[in-house]
Amino acid sequence: MLDQNTKTLYHNPTLLASPWLAPIQDELALVESRLQGASQEQHAMLTGTIQDIFSAGGKRVRPALCLLTAGLFDADSDQSISLAAAVEMLHTATLVHDDLIDGALIRRGSPTLNALWSPDISVLAGDFLFARAASLISQVEIVPVMRLFASTLETILNGEITQKFTKWQLDRDEYEARIYAKTAALFVLSTQSAAMLGGADSEALQAVIDFGHQVGTAFQIVDDVLDYVGVAEKLGKPVGGDLRQGIFTLPAILYAEAHPQDELFQDYLNQRVNGDGTVQDLIARIQASGAVEASLAEARSRLSSGREALTGLPDSIYHQALLDLAAHLVEREL
Repeated sequence: MLDQNTKTLYHNPTLLASPWLAPIQDELALVESRLQGASQEQHAMLTGTIQDIFSAGGKRVRPALCLLTAGLFDADSDQSISLAAAVEMLHTATLVHDDLIDGALIRRGSPTLNALWSPDISVLAGDFLFARAASLISQVEIVPVMRLFASTLETILNGEITQKFTKWQLDRDEYEARIYAKTAALFVLSTQSAAMLGGADSEALQAVIDFGHQVGTAFQIVDDVLDYVGVAEKLGKPVGGDLRQGIFTLPAILYAEAHPQDELFQDYLNQRVNGDGTVQDLIARIQASGAVEASLAEARSRLSSGREALTGLPDSIYHQALLDLAAHLVEREL
């Protein structure tokens, strides 16, 4: 069974509006303005939809990483705000398409576009958000940053396609590649591109790349843990949603490694059995096995590595805020 500390961690809500955002509050407000801004001749449906999406809130983790890293390297404020808005717009576009693909009806406590509109409108709205992200990143007017933005988008989309062809596979290396594409790549984009705006040298760039990679990986591992111990209403999908789809995340992988003789798990992996009862049984076994706690330990180890990567960078309020934000992202609730 889950220990009391683990239960407490996942059933006490926390807010991202915390002291580590104090250095960038004004910039975050300007990011929000750019996210909700309308382009010329934009259809009223798009205007209303975009305003609804961004008014619904969200953690704004990636813009925060952008702005704090930009502050660390004294990057141009206007460019940093455009970058942060572009990264969040890109992230949101991927969520719109993910919700459609997964059939998700709720996100952040509100109906998804998929729940409100027909599939074709949802696809086109997601495409429009990708276009808005491209428009925002063009305002940075630094070609290497724009190239990094484009290559990150390729990584994300290639990862989504790869996941579709690797379901029902239990492979740790494939899992690492998948969560990099799904989450860590955008964390790296957030930190690396902001450091590039500030003219960081190669050693400093590598430090923030490592930080983004490790913290992004830890963040996704925690998400994958929540898929086993979270609350369905908060997740916006049934607990064990990935397992039901044949997507094996770290808790399931660690369970399988520790219990190679579990016939029910092997039958499910090879699609010889299915059904809600089977999934519920497997979730209970994984929860009781220690795999959740081991996954959290892995997330915390990645967090420690990420924080350590920043050791050589100058101390500042931005440096400390990055460390504090990273810690919060692992000890959080969705």
